[in-house]
Amino acid sequence: MSLNNQVLDKPISAELPYVEANLSYLVPMAEKPVNYTYEPPPGIPRTNATYQTHKLPIYNARSISENISLDREGFAFTGHNTNVHNFYDEDEVRRVYYPEAEQLLKEVTGTTKVVIFDHTLRNASQSKPGENNIKEPAKRVHNDFTAKSGYTRARLELAAQGIDDIDTLLKQRFAIINVWRGIATAIQESPLAVCDAQSIAPTDIVAGDLVCRDRVGETYGITYNSKHKWFYFPQMHRDEALFIKCFDSAEDGRARFAGHTAFEDPSSPANAPPRESIELRTFVFYPA
Repeated sequence: MSLNNQVLDKPISAELPYVEANLSYLVPMAEKPVNYTYEPPPGIPRTNATYQTHKLPIYNARSISENISLDREGFAFTGHNTNVHNFYDEDEVRRVYYPEAEQLLKEVTGTTKVVIFDHTLRNASQSKPGENNIKEPAKRVHNDFTAKSGYTRARLELAAQGIDDIDTLLKQRFAIINVWRGIATAIQESPLAVCDAQSIAPTDIVAGDLVCRDRVGETYGITYNSKHKWFYFPQMHRDEALFIKCFDSAEDGRARFAGHTAFEDPSSPANAPPRESIELRTFVFYPA
């Protein structure tokens, strides 16, 4: 038995420090959930889904970070220095951070082909929907892609980047991995919690439509299960990176979907500055 399983399979409440926090879960529903990313037409609700909070322990995973892996728990963590000076400079992010993250992912996953296709900045104090692309932290338990939309988004983004032989690429194993990082002071407000993918049952995940102005995507909402195991890395700073697997084409028992959410940390000071973070969405293609 690996050290990792010894660590995570013990009664971890006795092993790791934790906080208790309310996480917002999807309430099971008969129809398909629909969420709009923008203000919908008059008379149409922003979402038809309802959410309910459940108080859960969220364990500090810093002491076991070296024993956690993308293929088993669905997330991973590492120190990583960045040469980016200003993450709010779109050109610098693409020119400096994209190549940094691409190289880092190759080292972490052992693959030779990484395609970065999207990034999101989050800062509640600067978010102005309709005016800029900065968003607030997402405080619902979710996963960014589904078993279906992993393929459809890959096909769309690879074509947009002019990549050849997409059919051949999508026949080999690939994953969609978020690279998540704080970009200012150490994160205290709205840190990110990640759920051990092994603790999520197939019946816990619910595909829903994500309606954008130019397309309709599909994401997973997640319904409550007392077996979910939640972790976080408190006080993350700009020279640390968290990886979240949001899709894996392999169906061989490896982690495929790691649920995640921002949460209100009860140990955070009342005057903590708003969380500032960036997440890159990437395709990682594994050799045959």
